[in-house]
Amino acid sequence: MADRLYEAALVPELWTEACEHLASVVAADSSSIFTVDSQGSHRFVTTPNVAEIYAEFARSEHRLNNTRAARALERSPFSFGRDIDILTKEEYAQDLIRPTFLEPHGVKWEAGCVFQEPTGHTIAIILMRGHGREHFADEELARLNLLKPDIARAAYLSSRLSFNAARSMTETLSMLGLPATVIGDEGRAIAMNPEMEALAPRIRTGAADRLILEGAGANALLDDAIKRYRAQAVPTVQSLPMMARDGAPALILHLLPIRRAARDIFSRSMAVLAVTEVGKVGSPDMRVLCGLFDLTPAEARVARGIAMAQTPETVAASLGVSLETVRSHLKRIMSKTGTTRQAELVLLLAGLSAPVFGIGERGDQDE
Repeated sequence: MADRLYEAALVPELWTEACEHLASVVAADSSSIFTVDSQGSHRFVTTPNVAEIYAEFARSEHRLNNTRAARALERSPFSFGRDIDILTKEEYAQDLIRPTFLEPHGVKWEAGCVFQEPTGHTIAIILMRGHGREHFADEELARLNLLKPDIARAAYLSSRLSFNAARSMTETLSMLGLPATVIGDEGRAIAMNPEMEALAPRIRTGAADRLILEGAGANALLDDAIKRYRAQAVPTVQSLPMMARDGAPALILHLLPIRRAARDIFSRSMAVLAVTEVGKVGSPDMRVLCGLFDLTPAEARVARGIAMAQTPETVAASLGVSLETVRSHLKRIMSKTGTTRQAELVLLLAGLSAPVFGIGERGDQDE
């Protein structure tokens, strides 16, 4: 069993199988491991038969009122315990999770262990049995306690590997000359490469490692995108503009989601923020427009005309489309680029003909 735990720590796809074997150690009907961050967000891996319960629970407001973890840390901090031992009679009787989620799915008894990893996130290992069965016996809890050090070490290892993976992402982008930072589940910068650090104070971290961008508009767009990522929704704007200022070039910030299908329950990474520097003033490259802002070819043609200071009427005539079509495209372009006025859009797009990756001129300045 210990070997399976350490194997899962290195290959996250094996955690489900590890849960199945852990359940078999004490003849439990199910076994689950879940993590909880400071915002109350739950991620879990479990035997398939209770996956629906956990998914339902993780979406509900009841997850924020679950006293089990706190009681386990208080009353059984170093060992596995039964729910009837961890909760007082009053707490057990008033518990809403049991009648709302567990009993309707045939679950009668719980045993578990809760501990905290170095990041402060809470990890819980829960085993369940259904109606008609006896509660977990003392000798079965003793058997689980023999495995507890291995479970904890495997969880810590997974957490550390996830952090190293975040750092590796920024290092890989450094090799490409791209300033980058990895944003964690709570919207904090958890790994940042030297190229990104060199962009301070335009892009910097503040209290609690929160990313702060120069300009209220860019900050608002980033905050909105992070909120949407946390809600597992697609942000309205994923390429954020930062205007040129005081001799510093205009920048485009790209938010790249780390898809949940590629993550394990111990991962803290939500998105990568990479930065490209716009190039020299000139006629914007169609491929650049499409790539930076997810524009359709038709939208890119309109954006190119606007960037060259053409009026919507002139763009419509040159493209052979109606003025209403151009205005419709223009509205979507402004939404995708995070701009609110046509003049602002012109300033943003005016330098997209030859993008230079990274912060380009830093080496010359150092010399």
